Amino acid sequence: MKVNRLIFAALWVLLGVPVQAQNTDKAEMDAYINELMGRMTLQEKIGQLNLITPGGGIPTGSAVSTGVESKLKDGLVGGIFGVSSPEKVRQTQELAVEESRLGIPVLVGSDVIHGYKTTFPIPLGLASSWDMELIEKTARVAAKEATADGIFWNFSPMVDIARDPRWGRIAEGAGEDPFLGSEIAKAMVRGYQGDDLTSPNTMMATVKHFALYGASEAGRDYNTTDMSRIRMFNEYLPPYKAAIDAGVGSVMSSFNDVDGIPASGNKWLLTDLLRDQWGFDGFVVSDYTSVNEMIAHGMGDLQAVSALSLKAGLDMDMVGEGFLTTLEKSLKEGKITEDEIELACRRVLEAKYKLGLFEDPYRYADDSRPKKDILTKANRQVAREAAARSFVLLKNEMNTLPLSQSGSIALVGPLANNKNNMLGTWAPTGNPQLSIPILEGMENVGGRKVKVRYAKGANISDDVEFAKKVNVFGTRIAIDERSPEEMLNEALDLAAQSEVVVAVIGEATEMSGESANRTDISLPESQKKLVRALAKTGKPLVLVMMSGRPMAIGEEYELATSLLQVWHPGVEAGNAIADVLFGAYNPSGKLTATFPHNVGQIPVHYRMKNTGRPQDGDTFMKFKSNYLDAPNSPLFAFGYGLSYTDFDYGKPVFSQTKLKGNESLKVSVDITNTGNFDGEEVVQLYTRDLVASVTRPVKELKGFQKINLKKGETKTVTFELTADDLAFYNFNLEFGWEPGDFEIMVGPSSDNVQSAVVSWEK
Repeated sequence: MKVNRLIFAALWVLLGVPVQAQNTDKAEMDAYINELMGRMTLQEKIGQLNLITPGGGIPTGSAVSTGVESKLKDGLVGGIFGVSSPEKVRQTQELAVEESRLGIPVLVGSDVIHGYKTTFPIPLGLASSWDMELIEKTARVAAKEATADGIFWNFSPMVDIARDPRWGRIAEGAGEDPFLGSEIAKAMVRGYQGDDLTSPNTMMATVKHFALYGASEAGRDYNTTDMSRIRMFNEYLPPYKAAIDAGVGSVMSSFNDVDGIPASGNKWLLTDLLRDQWGFDGFVVSDYTSVNEMIAHGMGDLQAVSALSLKAGLDMDMVGEGFLTTLEKSLKEGKITEDEIELACRRVLEAKYKLGLFEDPYRYADDSRPKKDILTKANRQVAREAAARSFVLLKNEMNTLPLSQSGSIALVGPLANNKNNMLGTWAPTGNPQLSIPILEGMENVGGRKVKVRYAKGANISDDVEFAKKVNVFGTRIAIDERSPEEMLNEALDLAAQSEVVVAVIGEATEMSGESANRTDISLPESQKKLVRALAKTGKPLVLVMMSGRPMAIGEEYELATSLLQVWHPGVEAGNAIADVLFGAYNPSGKLTATFPHNVGQIPVHYRMKNTGRPQDGDTFMKFKSNYLDAPNSPLFAFGYGLSYTDFDYGKPVFSQTKLKGNESLKVSVDITNTGNFDGEEVVQLYTRDLVASVTRPVKELKGFQKINLKKGETKTVTFELTADDLAFYNFNLEFGWEPGDFEIMVGPSSDNVQSAVVSWEK
């Protein structure tokens, strides 16, 4: 018999269990959980460590859970994902709350990576906005929409530093830099969690993948990583730590090994570092079957790897059910302790308490919310603005952009009128058919005086076998019934009748993302042929590049008159792209991941260290560190991005050049908009430690400000540095700064700076 939730709450009071207050009090929480755990059986405690899925959404493995309903009734489920809508979430909680012995509610999670139903640009695109307020706002909208559909635990943000664009999951993160990545991690946690986790429109965030997943060897998913501790602490760990400091509720372990031990069973990682050094007090969940996958890593059978993971500090097992099926046996055999089971159980129950589930397990099952909170006009407007601000203008010869809102435009390319590829990778909760394709956006924004005519021109790829791999979750690469020659001729005929050509090219959504790694990150040959042919027409050629990663597009860069990188922009893709192409918004994005000339340059990033034989510039010098067939410098550097207007940087002014101890350094620079458009500019501050006890990068981002300047306007941007901003981990993993000389650099990108040297003494 089902029990009314108010009666249910009253029963807890009669049993002497305090009902959760709006603002969590630790003493009350401890008392509540102590009483509850005192009545739990061993099997029920282990059940709280079990995360299951009935197979909804996009699984990241072949396994799905069985016997879901019976396990919920038996109290053997701590959390579930792949369930959404108030009705289904209510049904799930009813099974857990009203039909199990103790009535413990379950966590309901999902991968809400870049928006829920209102899909925003992929995270790599959002990062390119360098706008923390905007990024936090997109996370806030995502939380409001997801909780309206009953989901209140999010497997986001992904903060893995990624410097290898072959790795498909570079699309899901903020790029290559730990400073910027840390700021974005904090913004996303704030956006998801707000300041009150018990509010029905906030959700618990999960920082992932802990740790070092972005450094997978060969750019291949799930692969091993191998790096020094000093590199971990200085370059790869900071964004995770930033999320912890921002109060993230949970952490997800990664698939890779760290120092030879898979992350899901790595005690140094999950306990010594995460909890003892960083003070994390939430719970740790594995990635999809990553505990089971430790068997293939060579760590033992399912019982062995499950025990190893629990002892390491893993609290919840995603889908694999190794905890559920083996921990009781391991306890009897003395391989684990009951205290270890209870500690993991307590952490999961604390998360439920902090979310307000014991007070009201149905707070996220409000039937009235989806209609008023999901895919609203206001939410779509945020998506449109976020997309426009994520675009990076890479080239604009002869001021071809913005386009005139009169005359004729040939809109061509396999992505120009293609709803299936607007949302980007890892958008399982979005509906591609609700997205705005570029053709529709051009017609919406262009107005009556401009004539936009469309031709596909080419397939994304002509390779049938390649297309099958990409089309696992639906058609992303559609191979036309017409021949490539017929499609190309149609596009060329259209170009001949038009004043300007806009070609939308790049990757299908599932050409990047999880398990979508590429050894060749250039444009598919079908599209290369299209670009070459269009360039030969002599018409101005605007390339709109859509991708989930930096690509090797040197040839396309040379052939294009203008080049706009738009990533995968989300549900409002077409409108946002048209806003920028027609000048309703002046692009302001800057790259957060370096674009190589070719795949052979990888890894290439701005924080490289000098060798003992550094080459000065790109002029080849024998017996220096260089290549015979390519320059050292990338095609596009970190921080690079143009505007329709021009920004003039004055000479930086330093408050002093000799500092001591805790004195602060102020660096000021005047920025003037000398062009013909209002615009936004991202002013960037870099430092270099010229002499140190360990080798240091040639540049490190230490500050940035995004400013808006009307044409003709001048603003003074001021940065303030302290000695703490110069600190790093030394060979002994001691964090601090060392006295000496430091180069301080200011500019519009990492490869275009003005600098001065200051000395800083203890």
